[in-house]
Amino acid sequence: MSAISIGQAVVLGVVEGVTEFLPVSSTGHLKITEGLMGIPVDDTSVIGFTAVIQVGAIAAVLVYFFKDIVRIVSAWGRGLAHREERYHHDYKFAWWVIYATIPIVAVGLAAKPLIEGPLASLWVVAGSLIAGSGVMWVADRTGRHKRGEDDTSLMDTMLVGGSQILALLFPGFSRSGATMSTALFLDLDRVAATRLSFFLGIPALTGAGLYELKDAVGAGVGAAPLVAGTAVSFLVAYASIAWLLKFVARHSFDAFVIYRIIIGVALLGLLATGVLAS
Repeated sequence: MSAISIGQAVVLGVVEGVTEFLPVSSTGHLKITEGLMGIPVDDTSVIGFTAVIQVGAIAAVLVYFFKDIVRIVSAWGRGLAHREERYHHDYKFAWWVIYATIPIVAVGLAAKPLIEGPLASLWVVAGSLIAGSGVMWVADRTGRHKRGEDDTSLMDTMLVGGSQILALLFPGFSRSGATMSTALFLDLDRVAATRLSFFLGIPALTGAGLYELKDAVGAGVGAAPLVAGTAVSFLVAYASIAWLLKFVARHSFDAFVIYRIIIGVALLGLLATGVLAS
C-alpha cells in the first residue's frame, strides 16, 4: 500500500507548487502539511516523494524561462567551441551556475543522515522560519537594490548559490529566502535577486529529485501519487512564478516576512500543545 495516497499527493503538489519559489520554505510547508495529514515527515519514502515532486516545479521554471535558458546554454556551447565567445556574460554565467551548485551537492551528500534525521524535526522548521524572516527583513532594508542581472559576478553567484546550504540544513529557512536575501545583501535589485534564485534552483532541485526517486518508489510511494503530485506541482508552480516576478517588481518582501513569522509561531504552538508531533 502506498505511503501517500493520490489525494494526499495532489494536496502536497499544490503546496509544493505554491511555495517552492516563494521565500516561505516549501520544505517547511510540506512538512507541516504532512504532519497535519498524519504522514510521517521522517519516513524515507515521504522524504523522497517531496524531493521528486520538486521536479514538477523545476519543470515550470524550465518552461517559463525557456528563452533565457536557450540563450544561456547556446552561449555556453558557443564558448566551448570558440574562444572569442568566452567573454560573453551568458557563457560565464552558465559556468557560474555549475560552480555554485557544487557546494550544495557536496553538503547534501555528506550531511544526508542529519538532513533526513534530527534536522527533519518540525521544531527546526519553526525556528528556521522565524530566523529566516529576520535575515530577509534586514537584507531587504540594507540592500541598495541598484544592481541588475547583467551586473552579477562569479562571487555573487557563488555566495548566493552557497546560501542554499542554509535551507538544506535547516528546513524552514527556505532556499528561495536564503538565495534572495543573500542577493539583496549584495545590492541586487529584487527582480534580479529573484531571477538568480530561479536559475540556481534548476540544477540543485533537479539533481535532488532524481537522486531521491529510487527511495520514493522503492520505499513505498506508488507511481500514481508521484505522477499526480508532480503534475499538480508543475501547473501551480508556473502560476506562482509569474505572480512572484510581478509582485517583487513593485513591492518589498515585508509580506513574506510577516507571513513566515505567523506560520513559525503557529507551528510552535501546535508542537507545544501536541497537536502536531515533531
